[in-house]
Amino acid sequence: MIALKAKSHTLRSLLLGAVILQTQPSADPARYLVSYVEVLPSSRATAVAALKQYREASRREDGHVSIELLEQVGRTGHFAIVETWNDQQTFDAHGTAAHVKQLRDALQAVRLSDYDQRPYKTLTIAPATAAGDRNAIHVVTHVDTLPGGQADAPGLLTRLALASRKEQGCLRFDVLQHTMRANHFTVVEVWENQKAFNVHAAAVHTKQYRDGLQPISGSPLDERVYERIE
Repeated sequence: MIALKAKSHTLRSLLLGAVILQTQPSADPARYLVSYVEVLPSSRATAVAALKQYREASRREDGHVSIELLEQVGRTGHFAIVETWNDQQTFDAHGTAAHVKQLRDALQAVRLSDYDQRPYKTLTIAPATAAGDRNAIHVVTHVDTLPGGQADAPGLLTRLALASRKEQGCLRFDVLQHTMRANHFTVVEVWENQKAFNVHAAAVHTKQYRDGLQPISGSPLDERVYERIE
């Protein structure tokens, strides 16, 4: 009977911990914007020039932390832009900047998709161990889970991040949570090279994460591999 009570108490503690992890707001005021756009392959140079101009103009703004320009490996003209801003105030001010409209106007004639922007806040972030060289593998994954407190997606993703950061060759492993749709996340990873990424994909904790995600997934896992645009 004592053992049964102890087991029950442990289970309640684990469940309570999961609920706290899922509902506790992040103390990090940083805000993120992950954007996607696809352009005509023949217009890649035009799009890259416009994106670089946008990056340079944004770097001069108050509250700018970083803007990373990424192009999907094997898919010319498929871009992802990962932005980090100090807080909501500077994030909002950036949205009204003239160079934001200039970028949209420059892409208008060459884009094949809309400029898809998704705002995020911190779920779990750690300082990058290195910037990575030209061999680095950049991965951006959108994770869509079922809504509701019964699915502890934040806990699942946090455990994956903590374990992955300990792997050899992991330069960055951050998890962002959508500011308006709490069951949507984006995982931003950087690996030293293809070998390190392959080892991570086969790791025990990665398999445990995927097995745990499957029953609570709202859509197929959207994982894309990129290279950085300097």
